[in-house]
Amino acid sequence: MKLNGRHEQSIWFDNDLQCVKIIDQTRLPHDFEILDLHTLEQSCVAISSMQVRGAPLIGVTAAYGIYLAMRENPSRLTEAYEALLSTRPTAINLKWVLDRALAVLEEIEEAGRADAALQLAREMEQEDIAICESIGENGAELLQQLWDSKQDKRGYLNVLTHCNAGALATVDWGTALSVVYKAVEKGIPIHVWVDETRPRNQGAALTCWELAEHGINHTLIVDNAGGHLMQHGQVDCCVVGSDRTTLNGDVCNKIGTYLKALAAFDNEIPFYAALPVSTIDFSISDGLKEIPIEERETEEVTHIEGKDAQGRLHTVQLTGDGHKISNFGFDVTPARLISAIITEKAVVHANAEEISTLRV
Repeated sequence: MKLNGRHEQSIWFDNDLQCVKIIDQTRLPHDFEILDLHTLEQSCVAISSMQVRGAPLIGVTAAYGIYLAMRENPSRLTEAYEALLSTRPTAINLKWVLDRALAVLEEIEEAGRADAALQLAREMEQEDIAICESIGENGAELLQQLWDSKQDKRGYLNVLTHCNAGALATVDWGTALSVVYKAVEKGIPIHVWVDETRPRNQGAALTCWELAEHGINHTLIVDNAGGHLMQHGQVDCCVVGSDRTTLNGDVCNKIGTYLKALAAFDNEIPFYAALPVSTIDFSISDGLKEIPIEERETEEVTHIEGKDAQGRLHTVQLTGDGHKISNFGFDVTPARLISAIITEKAVVHANAEEISTLRV
């Protein structure tokens, strides 16, 4: 991703300091802070507290967490696996990465596990970059088709996105925003409608920040405005990410995604989900019944952080006291509402027959 004109990643290994570096996403957009991870415990906190977030980035962070655990004590492999797996229950990439690491490291003597784990984490880091770039290239072809068929070319191709599925949700490029970045590279004039994405405001805080750094035209909207824009012909397509997708094409993503898909379906607007094949859980077919939905802290709903007129950061309470609060982190969009699933391998329809062709 671009940052002050430089190319940066969301996570990397510092050879000089022998630690893992991450961008603390809880500080954006007001502060830019790099954190050092030296231990398994710090890696777990980074994932659970959402200093890193997004299914692909969670996975790579977990891979580095395994390395840090093996460096400290190579006999802790099972303990490290279980600790990391418990941090976020919904994102399937986490388990996919940990299963892969476990299978490799169990076959290696303890003395060699740290080196092997570091090599594996670095491989996963580079794989994620290549995968996300390919997702963007495949998705940009869809946007090119939409732009070519758009009769009024005096303006922009208007893309609506929900939450943050950009470079900050991966090592680099992103999933949904990779599609946008690659479309811009192809010369398509893009304008992005950015859902604020309550309660953590990842759209307002992260997606707007990313798009601004890339110089891409965008407008922040409240979460409930998407349907109105679609009714008035101001949205050409929706592109979202996914934390887990089922074999039959149900897409689990940030809470509120389902409502956008319903509005898009009602207004005959394409609704795309962009995701790596590692986000597909080939073992399940009913997202509503089989995907565990994370419930997060009530303070995310009742409080919000922002700057005052003097530029000082404060957390303020939005609600009165004594209310019951519900805070589901994700919802499931049924396959019937998904126009296509964009992966690094191919663009497929949201059904078991086509998705099964993506299985490694």
